[in-house]
Amino acid sequence: MSMRWYVVRRVLWAVVATFLILSITWGLLAITPNPAAEQMQFQAAASGGSAEAAEEAFEARRGLDRSPWVRYREYMLNMATLNWGWSQSRSQPVTDAIANAVPYTAIYSVPTTILSILVGLSIGLYSATHQYTRTDYAATFFAFFGYAIPNFWFGIILLLVFGVQLGWFPVVFDSDAPFLSLAMGRQLVLPVVVLVTGTIAGIMRYSRAEALEYVEAEFVKTAKAKGADGYRILTRHILRPAAVPLMTILVGDILGIFLAASYLVEVVFGIPGLGQLSYNAILAQDTSLVLGTTLIFTFVSVIGNLVQDVAYTVLDPRIDYGDR
Repeated sequence: MSMRWYVVRRVLWAVVATFLILSITWGLLAITPNPAAEQMQFQAAASGGSAEAAEEAFEARRGLDRSPWVRYREYMLNMATLNWGWSQSRSQPVTDAIANAVPYTAIYSVPTTILSILVGLSIGLYSATHQYTRTDYAATFFAFFGYAIPNFWFGIILLLVFGVQLGWFPVVFDSDAPFLSLAMGRQLVLPVVVLVTGTIAGIMRYSRAEALEYVEAEFVKTAKAKGADGYRILTRHILRPAAVPLMTILVGDILGIFLAASYLVEVVFGIPGLGQLSYNAILAQDTSLVLGTTLIFTFVSVIGNLVQDVAYTVLDPRIDYGDR
C-alpha cells in the first residue's frame, strides 16, 4: 500500500507541476511582443493605412482582444480536454501537428536509447573489470570526447564530411521516405551517431565508477572463490547493486534525448520531429502549438522521473517510500 500511495502522490504532484509549467509558459508568451503583429503594422503604415487598425484586426483575428484571464482560462480548459487549439503557423489542429511529429522523433530516439544503454553499460562494465588496460584508457578517451564535443557542432561536421564531401549520406532529410526503408535508415545514421556519442559517454563513465565499488567487494571475492563464472559475477554481483544509482543517469540521459538533444539534432539535420516543431512554433509565437509541445515534454519528464523512482524499489527492495 505504501508504494501505491507514493505513486498516487507522485501522479497528483505531476498534475500540479504540469499546470504550473503550462501557466508560466503561457504567461511568458502572452507578454512577449508578436513579430507577426509588428510586421502587419509596418506593412499597413508603408501602404498608407493605419497601423493601429492593423494591430486591432490582428488581435481580433487571433482572439487577443479579450482579457488575459479569459484567454488563459480557455487555454487551460482546452488543454485538460485535449482540445489543444489550432496552429496558426501550420494551419492544422495542434494535436494533428504533434501526432505527425512524434514518429519522426521516435524513429531516431528509440534506437539511440537502446544503443546507448547496451553499448554504454557494456563498455563501462568491461572497463571496470579491466582497469588500467588499453581498453580502459580507450574508453576513457571516448568518454571525454563525448562529453567535450557539442552535439550541434559535431552534427554539422558530420554533415559536411560524410554528406557534402563524401556523399555517403543525404544532406537534406526526406520526410516522404518510408519509415522502415533503407533510405530512412541512411538518413538516421548521422543523427544517431551524434546522440549516441554524447549519451554513451555519460553512461559509460557512471557505470564504470559504480562498478568499481563492487569489483573488489567481499561478496564478489566470495562468488569467485565458489567458482562462479565471469558473466554471472558481472551481471548478478556487480551490475545489480550498481544499477540502483545508475538509474539516475540512465533516465536523465534518456530524457535529455527527448528534450534538449531533440531541438539541436532535429534543427541541424532537418528532421520534422517534436524538437523542430516546438522550435518553429516558438519562432512564430504560435501559442497553441508551443503549449502543446511543452505539455508533451513535461509529460515525458514527469513520467520518466516516476519510472525512475519506482525502478529504485524494484532493484533494491530495502528502499521504502511509505513514510515520505
